[in-house]
Amino acid sequence: MRNLSVIGTGYVGLVTGVCLSEIGHHVICIDVDEEKVKNMKAGIPPIFEPGLEELMIKNINNGRLQFTTDYGEGLKKAEVIYITVGTPQNIDGSADLKYIKQVAREIGLHLTHDAIIATKSTVPIGTNELVYKIIQENLKENVQVDIVSNPEFLREGFAIHDTFHNDRTVIGTNQDRAAKIMAEINKPFNVPIFITDIRSAEMIKYASNAFLATKISFINEIALICEKIGANVEDVAYGMGQDSRIGPKFLDAGIGYGGSCFPKDSIALVRVAENVNHSFKILNSVIDVNNKQKLLLVEKAKERFGSLKGKKCAMLGLAFKPNTDDVRESACIYISKRLIDEGAEVSAYDPIAIENAKKILDSKVKYGANMEETLQDADFVFILTDWKEFIDFPLDKFSSLMKFPIIFDGRNCYKLEDVKQYPIEYHSIGRASIINK
Repeated sequence: MRNLSVIGTGYVGLVTGVCLSEIGHHVICIDVDEEKVKNMKAGIPPIFEPGLEELMIKNINNGRLQFTTDYGEGLKKAEVIYITVGTPQNIDGSADLKYIKQVAREIGLHLTHDAIIATKSTVPIGTNELVYKIIQENLKENVQVDIVSNPEFLREGFAIHDTFHNDRTVIGTNQDRAAKIMAEINKPFNVPIFITDIRSAEMIKYASNAFLATKISFINEIALICEKIGANVEDVAYGMGQDSRIGPKFLDAGIGYGGSCFPKDSIALVRVAENVNHSFKILNSVIDVNNKQKLLLVEKAKERFGSLKGKKCAMLGLAFKPNTDDVRESACIYISKRLIDEGAEVSAYDPIAIENAKKILDSKVKYGANMEETLQDADFVFILTDWKEFIDFPLDKFSSLMKFPIIFDGRNCYKLEDVKQYPIEYHSIGRASIINK
Protein backbone atom coordinates (compact mmCIF):
# COMPACT_ATOMS: atom_id res chain seq x y z
CA MET A 1 0.00 0.00 0.00
CA ARG A 2 1.14 3.55 -0.81
CA ASN A 3 1.33 6.90 0.98
CA LEU A 4 -0.86 9.32 -0.93
CA SER A 5 -1.80 12.99 -0.70
CA VAL A 6 -4.96 14.58 -2.09
CA ILE A 7 -5.03 18.35 -2.52
CA GLY A 8 -8.56 19.74 -2.41
CA THR A 9 -11.56 18.26 -0.59
CA GLY A 10 -14.52 19.01 -2.84
CA TYR A 11 -16.60 16.26 -4.44
CA VAL A 12 -13.69 14.80 -6.36
CA GLY A 13 -10.97 15.20 -3.76
CA LEU A 14 -12.81 13.99 -0.69
CA VAL A 15 -14.39 11.01 -2.43
CA THR A 16 -11.02 10.13 -3.96
CA GLY A 17 -9.22 10.33 -0.63
CA VAL A 18 -11.84 8.37 1.28
CA CYS A 19 -12.05 5.60 -1.31
CA LEU A 20 -8.28 5.27 -1.66
CA SER A 21 -8.04 4.88 2.11
CA GLU A 22 -10.84 2.32 2.01
CA ILE A 23 -8.78 0.03 -0.25
CA GLY A 24 -5.83 0.21 2.13
CA HIS A 25 -3.69 3.24 1.19
CA HIS A 26 -2.59 5.85 3.72
CA VAL A 27 -4.09 9.16 2.60
CA ILE A 28 -3.62 12.75 3.78
CA CYS A 29 -6.09 15.28 2.37
CA ILE A 30 -4.91 18.89 2.18
CA ASP A 31 -7.20 21.91 2.19
CA VAL A 32 -6.56 25.58 2.98
CA ASP A 33 -9.92 26.04 4.76
CA GLU A 34 -9.14 25.58 8.47
CA GLU A 35 -12.77 25.26 9.58
CA LYS A 36 -13.46 22.70 6.88
CA VAL A 37 -10.41 20.65 7.89
CA LYS A 38 -11.42 20.84 11.56
CA ASN A 39 -14.86 19.43 10.73
CA MET A 40 -13.44 16.69 8.52
CA LYS A 41 -11.07 15.58 11.27
CA ALA A 42 -14.21 15.15 13.39
CA GLY A 43 -15.81 13.04 10.66
CA ILE A 44 -18.10 15.76 9.31
CA PRO A 45 -17.97 15.94 5.48
CA PRO A 46 -18.50 19.34 3.82
CA ILE A 47 -20.72 17.81 1.11
CA PHE A 48 -23.71 15.48 0.98
CA GLU A 49 -22.88 12.23 -0.77
CA PRO A 50 -24.56 8.92 0.12
CA GLY A 51 -22.21 6.59 1.98
CA LEU A 52 -19.39 9.13 2.26
CA GLU A 53 -19.65 9.98 5.95
CA GLU A 54 -19.64 6.34 7.05
CA LEU A 55 -16.52 5.47 5.02
CA MET A 56 -14.85 8.68 6.11
CA ILE A 57 -15.33 7.98 9.83
CA LYS A 58 -14.30 4.34 9.40
CA ASN A 59 -10.95 5.22 7.80
CA ILE A 60 -10.22 8.10 10.16
CA ASN A 61 -10.66 5.67 13.03
CA ASN A 62 -8.41 3.02 11.48
CA GLY A 63 -5.67 5.58 10.91
CA ARG A 64 -5.58 5.50 7.11
CA LEU A 65 -7.25 8.89 6.51
CA GLN A 66 -6.00 12.25 7.77
CA PHE A 67 -6.64 15.93 7.06
CA THR A 68 -4.37 18.96 7.27
CA THR A 69 -3.92 22.56 6.12
CA ASP A 70 -0.12 22.20 6.19
CA TYR A 71 1.48 21.40 2.83
CA GLY A 72 4.73 20.38 4.49
CA GLU A 73 2.95 17.81 6.63
CA GLY A 74 0.65 16.69 3.84
CA LEU A 75 3.39 16.07 1.27
CA LYS A 76 6.07 14.76 3.62
CA LYS A 77 5.70 11.06 2.73
CA ALA A 78 3.54 11.23 -0.38
CA GLU A 79 4.51 8.92 -3.22
CA VAL A 80 1.62 10.18 -5.33
CA ILE A 81 0.07 13.64 -5.01
CA TYR A 82 -3.44 14.05 -6.43
CA ILE A 83 -4.56 17.49 -7.59
CA THR A 84 -8.36 17.76 -7.26
CA VAL A 85 -9.03 21.49 -6.89
CA GLY A 86 -11.75 23.25 -8.86
CA THR A 87 -11.45 24.79 -12.31
CA PRO A 88 -14.25 27.38 -12.37
CA GLN A 89 -15.31 29.28 -15.46
CA ASN A 90 -13.71 32.47 -16.65
CA ILE A 91 -16.06 35.11 -18.03
CA ASP A 92 -15.51 33.77 -21.56
CA GLY A 93 -16.36 30.21 -20.47
CA SER A 94 -12.80 28.89 -20.50
CA ALA A 95 -11.43 27.06 -17.46
CA ASP A 96 -9.88 29.24 -14.76
CA LEU A 97 -6.64 27.54 -13.72
CA LYS A 98 -5.73 29.82 -10.81
CA TYR A 99 -6.21 27.08 -8.20
CA ILE A 100 -4.31 24.55 -10.30
CA LYS A 101 -1.40 26.97 -10.67
CA GLN A 102 -1.43 27.81 -6.98
CA VAL A 103 -1.30 24.13 -6.01
CA ALA A 104 1.53 23.46 -8.50
CA ARG A 105 3.56 26.25 -6.89
CA GLU A 106 2.93 24.87 -3.39
CA ILE A 107 3.99 21.39 -4.49
CA GLY A 108 7.20 22.78 -5.92
CA LEU A 109 7.99 24.72 -2.77
CA HIS A 110 7.30 21.84 -0.35
CA LEU A 111 8.33 18.69 -2.23
CA THR A 112 11.50 17.09 -0.82
CA HIS A 113 11.49 13.70 -2.55
CA ASP A 114 10.62 12.03 -5.86
CA ALA A 115 6.87 11.88 -6.49
CA ILE A 116 4.13 11.38 -9.05
CA ILE A 117 1.72 14.26 -9.58
CA ALA A 118 -1.69 12.99 -10.69
CA THR A 119 -4.24 15.56 -11.85
CA LYS A 120 -7.86 14.49 -11.34
CA SER A 121 -9.30 17.97 -11.87
CA THR A 122 -10.93 18.51 -15.26
CA VAL A 123 -8.42 20.68 -17.09
CA PRO A 124 -7.86 21.97 -20.65
CA ILE A 125 -5.53 20.03 -22.90
CA GLY A 126 -1.93 20.89 -22.09
CA THR A 127 -2.57 21.78 -18.44
CA ASN A 128 -0.56 18.88 -17.03
CA GLU A 129 2.45 20.14 -18.95
CA LEU A 130 1.88 23.56 -17.37
CA VAL A 131 1.67 21.94 -13.92
CA TYR A 132 5.03 20.25 -14.53
CA LYS A 133 6.60 23.53 -15.64
CA ILE A 134 5.36 25.44 -12.57
CA ILE A 135 6.53 22.72 -10.19
CA GLN A 136 9.98 22.67 -11.80
CA GLU A 137 10.23 26.46 -11.52
CA ASN A 138 9.51 26.32 -7.77
CA LEU A 139 11.41 23.21 -6.68
CA LYS A 140 13.96 23.77 -3.92
CA GLU A 141 15.27 20.21 -3.96
CA ASN A 142 16.77 18.08 -6.73
CA VAL A 143 13.90 15.61 -7.07
CA GLN A 144 12.21 13.75 -9.92
CA VAL A 145 8.60 14.62 -10.73
CA ASP A 146 6.45 12.49 -13.03
CA ILE A 147 3.15 13.87 -14.32
CA VAL A 148 -0.04 11.85 -14.77
CA SER A 149 -3.49 12.81 -16.04
CA ASN A 150 -5.99 10.69 -14.08
CA PRO A 151 -9.46 12.17 -14.80
CA GLU A 152 -12.45 11.21 -12.67
CA PHE A 153 -15.75 9.85 -13.99
CA LEU A 154 -17.99 10.10 -10.95
CA ARG A 155 -21.66 11.01 -10.79
CA GLU A 156 -22.67 13.20 -7.88
CA GLY A 157 -25.03 11.22 -5.70
CA PHE A 158 -23.39 7.96 -6.81
CA ALA A 159 -19.72 8.87 -6.40
CA ILE A 160 -18.85 6.14 -3.89
CA HIS A 161 -20.60 3.50 -5.97
CA ASP A 162 -18.96 4.74 -9.17
CA THR A 163 -15.48 4.63 -7.64
CA PHE A 164 -15.83 0.91 -7.02
CA HIS A 165 -17.90 0.09 -10.12
CA ASN A 166 -16.59 2.43 -12.79
CA ASP A 167 -16.32 1.52 -16.46
CA ARG A 168 -12.63 2.43 -16.66
CA THR A 169 -9.72 4.16 -14.98
CA VAL A 170 -7.83 6.42 -17.39
CA ILE A 171 -4.12 6.95 -16.77
CA GLY A 172 -2.36 9.40 -19.05
CA THR A 173 1.42 9.57 -18.78
CA ASN A 174 4.60 9.39 -20.81
CA GLN A 175 6.49 7.57 -18.05
CA ASP A 176 6.29 3.76 -17.81
CA ARG A 177 7.20 3.78 -14.12
CA ALA A 178 4.44 6.25 -13.28
CA ALA A 179 1.91 4.24 -15.28
CA LYS A 180 2.88 1.07 -13.42
CA ILE A 181 2.56 2.67 -9.98
CA MET A 182 -0.80 4.29 -10.79
CA ALA A 183 -2.11 0.97 -12.10
CA GLU A 184 -0.93 -0.74 -8.92
CA ILE A 185 -2.63 1.88 -6.72
CA ASN A 186 -5.95 1.46 -8.52
CA LYS A 187 -5.85 -2.34 -8.90
CA PRO A 188 -7.94 -3.05 -5.73
CA PHE A 189 -10.90 -1.20 -7.27
CA ASN A 190 -11.11 -4.01 -9.88
CA VAL A 191 -11.91 -1.46 -12.59
CA PRO A 192 -10.48 -1.81 -16.13
CA ILE A 193 -7.39 0.38 -16.55
CA PHE A 194 -6.63 2.23 -19.79
CA ILE A 195 -3.18 3.77 -20.22
CA THR A 196 -2.62 6.47 -22.81
CA ASP A 197 -0.66 9.70 -23.30
CA ILE A 198 -1.33 12.79 -21.20
CA ARG A 199 -3.16 14.90 -23.78
CA SER A 200 -5.42 12.04 -24.84
CA ALA A 201 -6.37 11.46 -21.20
CA GLU A 202 -7.21 15.15 -20.79
CA MET A 203 -9.34 15.01 -23.93
CA ILE A 204 -11.16 11.81 -22.90
CA LYS A 205 -12.69 13.60 -19.91
CA TYR A 206 -13.96 16.57 -21.91
CA ALA A 207 -15.15 14.45 -24.82
CA SER A 208 -17.05 12.08 -22.52
CA ASN A 209 -18.95 14.84 -20.75
CA ALA A 210 -19.66 16.67 -24.00
CA PHE A 211 -21.07 13.51 -25.59
CA LEU A 212 -23.37 12.82 -22.63
CA ALA A 213 -24.55 16.43 -22.72
CA THR A 214 -25.25 15.94 -26.42
CA LYS A 215 -27.48 12.92 -25.70
CA ILE A 216 -29.47 14.96 -23.19
CA SER A 217 -30.01 17.90 -25.51
CA PHE A 218 -30.86 15.55 -28.38
CA ILE A 219 -33.64 13.79 -26.48
CA ASN A 220 -34.95 17.14 -25.26
CA GLU A 221 -35.24 18.33 -28.86
CA ILE A 222 -37.03 15.07 -29.71
CA ALA A 223 -39.37 15.72 -26.76
CA LEU A 224 -40.39 19.11 -28.15
CA ILE A 225 -41.19 17.52 -31.50
CA CYS A 226 -43.13 14.73 -29.76
CA GLU A 227 -45.37 17.30 -28.08
CA LYS A 228 -46.18 18.84 -31.45
CA ILE A 229 -46.90 15.61 -33.30
CA GLY A 230 -48.64 13.69 -30.52
CA ALA A 231 -45.91 11.13 -29.77
CA ASN A 232 -44.70 10.01 -26.34
CA VAL A 233 -41.01 10.76 -25.78
CA GLU A 234 -40.67 8.05 -23.15
CA ASP A 235 -41.73 5.39 -25.65
CA VAL A 236 -39.46 6.94 -28.26
CA ALA A 237 -36.49 6.95 -25.85
CA TYR A 238 -37.18 3.36 -24.83
CA GLY A 239 -37.29 2.25 -28.44
CA MET A 240 -34.07 4.09 -29.19
CA GLY A 241 -32.33 2.77 -26.09
CA GLN A 242 -32.92 -0.86 -27.06
CA ASP A 243 -30.42 -0.32 -29.86
CA SER A 244 -27.07 -1.41 -28.38
CA ARG A 245 -25.32 1.25 -30.45
CA ILE A 246 -27.30 3.95 -28.61
CA GLY A 247 -28.13 2.54 -25.17
CA PRO A 248 -30.81 3.78 -22.73
CA LYS A 249 -28.73 6.05 -20.47
CA PHE A 250 -29.04 9.85 -20.68
CA LEU A 251 -32.20 9.62 -22.78
CA ASP A 252 -34.55 10.98 -20.11
CA ALA A 253 -36.32 14.08 -21.40
CA GLY A 254 -36.51 16.96 -18.96
CA ILE A 255 -35.41 20.51 -18.31
CA GLY A 256 -31.78 20.03 -19.24
CA TYR A 257 -28.50 19.25 -17.54
CA GLY A 258 -26.89 21.20 -14.71
CA GLY A 259 -24.29 20.66 -12.03
CA SER A 260 -20.59 21.35 -11.86
CA CYS A 261 -19.48 19.30 -14.88
CA PHE A 262 -21.60 19.24 -18.03
CA PRO A 263 -22.29 22.99 -18.36
CA LYS A 264 -18.75 24.06 -17.47
CA ASP A 265 -16.96 21.33 -19.41
CA SER A 266 -19.06 21.76 -22.55
CA ILE A 267 -18.30 25.47 -22.77
CA ALA A 268 -14.64 24.88 -21.89
CA LEU A 269 -14.30 22.34 -24.72
CA VAL A 270 -15.79 24.87 -27.14
CA ARG A 271 -13.10 27.32 -26.02
CA VAL A 272 -10.40 24.65 -26.42
CA ALA A 273 -11.60 24.11 -30.00
CA GLU A 274 -11.63 27.84 -30.70
CA ASN A 275 -8.03 28.10 -29.49
CA VAL A 276 -7.01 25.78 -32.34
CA ASN A 277 -9.27 27.57 -34.86
CA HIS A 278 -12.01 24.92 -34.86
CA SER A 279 -15.71 25.77 -34.65
CA PHE A 280 -17.43 23.07 -32.58
CA LYS A 281 -20.86 23.50 -34.18
CA ILE A 282 -22.55 20.48 -32.63
CA LEU A 283 -21.52 21.35 -29.07
CA ASN A 284 -22.51 24.99 -29.51
CA SER A 285 -25.98 23.78 -30.48
CA VAL A 286 -26.08 21.41 -27.49
CA ILE A 287 -25.36 24.32 -25.14
CA ASP A 288 -27.97 26.53 -26.83
CA VAL A 289 -30.65 23.83 -26.58
CA ASN A 290 -29.89 23.26 -22.90
CA ASN A 291 -30.06 26.95 -22.04
CA LYS A 292 -33.51 27.20 -23.59
CA GLN A 293 -34.68 23.94 -22.01
CA LYS A 294 -34.06 25.24 -18.49
CA LEU A 295 -36.83 27.81 -18.95
CA LEU A 296 -39.28 25.53 -20.76
CA LEU A 297 -41.61 25.18 -17.76
CA VAL A 298 -41.89 28.95 -17.42
CA GLU A 299 -42.91 29.20 -21.07
CA LYS A 300 -45.49 26.44 -20.56
CA ALA A 301 -46.89 28.26 -17.51
CA LYS A 302 -47.10 31.58 -19.36
CA GLU A 303 -48.91 29.86 -22.20
CA ARG A 304 -51.35 28.35 -19.70
CA PHE A 305 -52.00 31.45 -17.57
CA GLY A 306 -51.17 34.34 -19.87
CA SER A 307 -49.63 36.33 -17.04
CA LEU A 308 -47.84 34.97 -13.99
CA LYS A 309 -48.11 38.21 -12.03
CA GLY A 310 -49.45 37.56 -8.55
CA LYS A 311 -49.47 33.79 -9.05
CA LYS A 312 -47.98 31.58 -6.34
CA CYS A 313 -45.59 28.94 -7.64
CA ALA A 314 -44.46 25.98 -5.57
CA MET A 315 -41.01 24.95 -6.78
CA LEU A 316 -40.04 21.39 -5.84
CA GLY A 317 -36.38 20.55 -6.23
CA LEU A 318 -33.35 22.83 -5.94
CA ALA A 319 -30.47 20.40 -6.41
CA PHE A 320 -29.57 19.87 -10.06
CA LYS A 321 -30.21 16.13 -9.58
CA PRO A 322 -31.33 13.79 -6.75
CA ASN A 323 -29.03 12.54 -3.98
CA THR A 324 -26.88 15.65 -3.86
CA ASP A 325 -27.01 19.10 -2.26
CA ASP A 326 -25.28 20.67 -5.27
CA VAL A 327 -27.24 23.53 -6.85
CA ARG A 328 -24.57 24.67 -9.30
CA GLU A 329 -26.17 25.42 -12.68
CA SER A 330 -29.45 23.97 -11.40
CA ALA A 331 -32.55 24.93 -13.36
CA CYS A 332 -33.99 26.42 -10.18
CA ILE A 333 -31.58 29.37 -10.48
CA TYR A 334 -32.89 30.44 -13.88
CA ILE A 335 -36.51 29.49 -13.30
CA SER A 336 -36.87 31.29 -9.96
CA LYS A 337 -35.34 34.46 -11.40
CA ARG A 338 -37.69 34.43 -14.40
CA LEU A 339 -40.71 33.75 -12.19
CA ILE A 340 -39.85 36.68 -9.92
CA ASP A 341 -39.25 38.90 -12.97
CA GLU A 342 -42.72 37.89 -14.19
CA GLY A 343 -44.22 38.97 -10.86
CA ALA A 344 -44.88 35.53 -9.39
CA GLU A 345 -44.40 34.49 -5.78
CA VAL A 346 -42.05 31.53 -5.31
CA SER A 347 -42.05 29.01 -2.49
CA ALA A 348 -39.40 26.30 -2.77
CA TYR A 349 -38.52 22.99 -1.16
CA ASP A 350 -35.74 20.43 -1.44
CA PRO A 351 -34.93 17.55 0.94
CA ILE A 352 -31.21 18.41 1.10
CA ALA A 353 -30.19 21.49 -0.89
CA ILE A 354 -32.10 24.39 0.70
CA GLU A 355 -29.14 25.89 2.57
CA ASN A 356 -26.97 25.89 -0.55
CA ALA A 357 -29.83 27.36 -2.58
CA LYS A 358 -30.26 30.24 -0.13
CA LYS A 359 -26.73 31.37 -0.95
CA ILE A 360 -27.60 31.71 -4.65
CA LEU A 361 -31.31 32.36 -5.18
CA ASP A 362 -33.07 35.72 -4.93
CA SER A 363 -33.96 36.78 -1.40
CA LYS A 364 -37.63 36.93 -2.49
CA VAL A 365 -37.75 33.14 -2.73
CA LYS A 366 -39.45 31.61 0.31
CA TYR A 367 -38.78 28.09 1.55
CA GLY A 368 -41.13 25.44 2.84
CA ALA A 369 -40.24 22.99 5.60
CA ASN A 370 -41.76 20.13 3.58
CA MET A 371 -43.76 19.43 0.42
CA GLU A 372 -47.13 20.02 2.07
CA GLU A 373 -46.20 23.46 3.37
CA THR A 374 -44.71 24.45 0.01
CA LEU A 375 -47.76 23.33 -1.97
CA GLN A 376 -50.29 24.99 0.33
CA ASP A 377 -52.55 27.34 -1.67
CA ALA A 378 -50.18 27.36 -4.68
CA ASP A 379 -51.62 28.24 -8.09
CA PHE A 380 -49.23 25.86 -9.81
CA VAL A 381 -46.21 23.71 -9.05
CA PHE A 382 -42.94 23.16 -10.91
CA ILE A 383 -41.17 19.83 -10.29
CA LEU A 384 -37.49 20.42 -11.05
CA THR A 385 -35.68 17.49 -9.39
CA ASP A 386 -36.84 13.86 -9.44
CA TRP A 387 -36.28 13.14 -5.77
CA LYS A 388 -37.89 9.85 -4.65
CA GLU A 389 -39.84 11.84 -2.07
CA PHE A 390 -41.54 13.71 -4.92
CA ILE A 391 -42.13 10.61 -7.04
CA ASP A 392 -43.75 8.79 -4.09
CA PHE A 393 -45.92 11.76 -3.07
CA PRO A 394 -49.64 10.79 -3.21
CA LEU A 395 -51.20 12.49 -6.24
CA ASP A 396 -54.46 13.18 -4.40
CA LYS A 397 -52.59 15.52 -2.03
CA PHE A 398 -51.97 17.99 -4.84
CA SER A 399 -55.75 18.43 -5.04
CA SER A 400 -56.22 18.96 -1.31
CA LEU A 401 -53.32 21.37 -0.82
CA MET A 402 -53.28 23.58 -3.92
CA LYS A 403 -55.86 26.13 -5.08
CA PHE A 404 -56.23 23.94 -8.12
CA PRO A 405 -53.75 21.15 -8.88
CA ILE A 406 -51.84 22.43 -11.91
CA ILE A 407 -48.55 20.56 -12.22
CA PHE A 408 -45.66 21.33 -14.55
CA ASP A 409 -43.38 18.32 -14.26
CA GLY A 410 -39.88 18.97 -15.56
CA ARG A 411 -38.68 15.44 -14.81
CA ASN A 412 -41.68 13.31 -15.93
CA CYS A 413 -42.00 11.89 -12.42
CA TYR A 414 -45.49 10.44 -12.87
CA LYS A 415 -47.03 7.94 -15.23
CA LEU A 416 -49.76 9.45 -17.37
CA GLU A 417 -52.07 6.53 -16.53
CA ASP A 418 -51.73 7.34 -12.81
CA VAL A 419 -52.35 11.06 -13.28
CA LYS A 420 -55.56 10.38 -15.23
CA GLN A 421 -57.15 8.92 -12.10
CA TYR A 422 -57.12 12.28 -10.27
CA PRO A 423 -58.66 15.75 -10.86
CA ILE A 424 -55.28 17.16 -11.90
CA GLU A 425 -54.03 19.34 -14.72
CA TYR A 426 -50.68 17.92 -15.68
CA HIS A 427 -48.05 19.16 -18.12
CA SER A 428 -44.81 17.22 -18.59
CA ILE A 429 -41.98 17.05 -21.15
CA GLY A 430 -42.52 15.36 -24.51
CA ARG A 431 -45.85 13.83 -23.51
CA ALA A 432 -49.50 14.77 -23.89
CA SER A 433 -50.95 17.14 -21.30
CA ILE A 434 -53.73 15.85 -19.07
CA ILE A 435 -56.57 18.06 -17.96
CA ASN A 436 -58.99 16.36 -15.56
CA LYS A 437 -61.60 18.55 -13.88
